[in-house]
Amino acid sequence: MSYRNLDIYKIAFELFLKTHKASFLLPKYELFKLGSQLRRSSDSIITNIVEGYGRSIYKNDYIRFLVYCHASNDETINHLEKLIILYPDISNEFETLRNEYNILGGKINVYKKWVKENWNENKQ
Repeated sequence: MSYRNLDIYKIAFELFLKTHKASFLLPKYELFKLGSQLRRSSDSIITNIVEGYGRSIYKNDYIRFLVYCHASNDETINHLEKLIILYPDISNEFETLRNEYNILGGKINVYKKWVKENWNENKQ
């Protein structure tokens, strides 16, 4: 088994690619401000899944990184909500992403709960 097999990883990775591309629709002056924050928070979701999985032999470490993952998902949603208000002429792309990140957040929560209840501390 690998983190690459996790649905939350697959979804988060695809969303990262879409989000990265969409961020370049922003005006130039916003690319290195809110656009950069959006790209970093989106990347942080998948990065925390990978790092947490790498430490998954320790259940509490894995849960901690899944919490970070969920927090980065919430941060990404927050950035998208700001962009939707600030740039209504291109908000459709960001609204679609926000909806997809909301779904991902639910999936992360379900997986985090499953790990808490079922993860074997001696899993290797």
